Amino acid sequence: MRCLLNGFEIKIRDCQGFPPPMLHSTILGIESSCDDTAAAVWYKGKILANITAGQKVHEIYGGVVPELASRAHQSNIIPVIDTALKTANKSLNEIDAIACTAGPGLMGSLLVGLNTAKGLAMSLNIPFVGVDHLKAHITALFIENTEPRFPLLVLLVSGGHTQIVLVESETKMEIVGRTLDDAAGEAFDKAAKLLGLGYPGGPVIDKLAAKGEDNKFLFPVSKLPALDMSFSGIKTALLYFLREQQKNNEHFREAEIENICASFQKAIVDSLMYKFNLAVKQYRPAGIGLAGGVSANSRLRNAVQNAGSQHRLPVYIPSFEFCTDNAAMIATAGAMMLKNGQHSDFALLPFSRHK
Repeated sequence: MRCLLNGFEIKIRDCQGFPPPMLHSTILGIESSCDDTAAAVWYKGKILANITAGQKVHEIYGGVVPELASRAHQSNIIPVIDTALKTANKSLNEIDAIACTAGPGLMGSLLVGLNTAKGLAMSLNIPFVGVDHLKAHITALFIENTEPRFPLLVLLVSGGHTQIVLVESETKMEIVGRTLDDAAGEAFDKAAKLLGLGYPGGPVIDKLAAKGEDNKFLFPVSKLPALDMSFSGIKTALLYFLREQQKNNEHFREAEIENICASFQKAIVDSLMYKFNLAVKQYRPAGIGLAGGVSANSRLRNAVQNAGSQHRLPVYIPSFEFCTDNAAMIATAGAMMLKNGQHSDFALLPFSRHK
C-alpha cells in the first residue's frame, strides 16, 4: 500500500514488528532543538549526508526568537529531509529507523522535528529513537574516531550548556561539572551584543581575537569550588568595563575591539581549562575530548590539544561540521542506541531541559 505523507510517497510496510538491532543499517537523523533544521543519513557506520538549514530571521533580534524558530522549522524540515535523502541516494522506504532530538531545547522547535520523525516512523512501521541532544554532541566524537579509549573526559561547551562529562562508554555518561548560570557560548553571544557584533557572536569574537592582544585587558576567571563553573560574572564585568572606558573615550569600543575580544576570549577559555585540567587530574581518563558548538573556537581547540600533550593523553575533537547542531550526531547516537536494543515509544514527549 502506498500513500503520500507531507509530499513523500511512502510504501506502508506490514506491521510484523521491528527488525533486530543489527539490521538497522540505514538511519535517518533529524535535529531541530534550536534554530537549525537538520537531517542526516547514517549507513553502516558512515554519514552519507548531513544537511542543515539555518534561520537568518533571528539576526536582527540578537538571539533566537522561539516562535519564529518553530515556524521556520515547519517550512524547512521536509525540504531538508528530502535533500538529505537525495544526497545519500536513498529513499524513505530504504530507511530502517529514525533518530530525532527529544531535548533539551526549545519546545516548539523540538515538537516539529519529533512529530515529523514519529509520523514517518509510524507510517513506515520502523523504530524511532528520541535522542538526548547533549549526549549526541559527545557522540559526535565517535563519527570519525570509531575506536576511542574509555573512559573519556569530555568538555561539552555550547550556547546553552557547559559541562564536564565522564564518558565510560558510547552510551554511559555522567556529568561531573557544570556551569551554575550562563553557558560559555551564551557569554560569547551576550558579549558580542554588548560590542555591537551581531548574532551569533562566538565566531565573530574568535575572528577578531586572532588580531588582538589577549593580555591587553583583564577579565575575571571563574574559580568556584569543585568542578562547577560560572560565566555570568565575566559578562557583567565586560558591561561595566565598557561603560567606564567610554566615559572618557566614546570611541573606545571601536578602537580597541580586537584587543577586547582577545582578552575576553582568553578569560573564557582560561576559566574552562582551569576546571577541565582539575577534572583530568581527579578522574585520570584514558583520553580527553571537546564537543559542542563552542568547540569550533580556535583558542579552545588549541587549549584542549595542549592539555592532551601536557597530560599525555589522546585528544578527540570533531570536525567543524560536527561541532555545531547537526543531524549526523543524532543519527550516530541513534545507531548506538539501536545497537543496544533501545527504541522510543511514540508517546515520547520533548523536554526543554534536564530535570
